Amino acid sequence: NYASVSSEPIQSRCAVLRYTKLTDSQILARLLKIVEKEDVPYTDDGLEAIIFTAQGDMRQALNNLQSTYSGFGFINSENVFKVCDEPHPLLVKEMIQHCINANIDEAYKILAHLWRLGYSPEDVIGNIFRVCKTFQMPEYLKLEFIKEIGYTHMKIVEGVNSLLQMAGLLARLCQKTAAPAAS
Repeated sequence: NYASVSSEPIQSRCAVLRYTKLTDSQILARLLKIVEKEDVPYTDDGLEAIIFTAQGDMRQALNNLQSTYSGFGFINSENVFKVCDEPHPLLVKEMIQHCINANIDEAYKILAHLWRLGYSPEDVIGNIFRVCKTFQMPEYLKLEFIKEIGYTHMKIVEGVNSLLQMAGLLARLCQKTAAPAAS
């Protein structure tokens, strides 16, 4: 997958092909063909979960489909997120909605729950970003949220990956939507 891993003599004989990410509809079309031919029981939310976790990569989508079916025999969102071990986007959506409503306490409860489940800060911040990109909110607010998420992601990558860091993100997101204090 990465040219830098191969030795120089091998690299000189290879052509590098770059593929763009597939659209959700392209992945869904292929998944529907597969579950139909293989007679795999599924729900619509299960296929949506596979598409979400695949992030535009058909190989990942097929691996997630196969792993979920092998483990549970049924494709639904709950089973997919158990197999893929990612924070559930519905919880993340709820957390973002609490931030939009400037309700830090409820947003923090969800974050603390995800933390207790053992999700890494990288997993949580990645899902917050992916959910925020498609969340229905005013565009200016979405840009502010994404900027704050990006700053926090940088801090996490640099090694500051505590619950306090994540709680600080929620506080900053809530601040973006809170009414300014009267002076």
